[in-house]
Amino acid sequence: MPTIEFQGKQVELDEDGYLLNLGDWTPELANVLAERDGMTLTEAHWEVINFLRDYYAKYQIAPMIKILVKEIAKSMGPEKGNTKYLYQLYPAGPAKQACLYAGLPKPTGCV
Repeated sequence: MPTIEFQGKQVELDEDGYLLNLGDWTPELANVLAERDGMTLTEAHWEVINFLRDYYAKYQIAPMIKILVKEIAKSMGPEKGNTKYLYQLYPAGPAKQACLYAGLPKPTGCV
């Protein structure tokens, strides 16, 4: 089972790099996960991460990209709720990559 060392402890990941224990997530760990991908999280990234964490807390599921775009458009407006904007922030796939940094499971419908 893959792990990442973070703040002196081993954090378990699944085979795709997602946290096995959602309780291990912290904003600092999100930054470490992003840095591993060569990314620096900006305020715009955090808007999506926080949105996803709130969505997961409410529905207990990580949304696939189609639903993510629709729900972000509802809450943040069409300038942010569109695939072009979200792919600029998360080029490896907005739902997939943002959920990874948010400490959530891999979204349904993502391969």
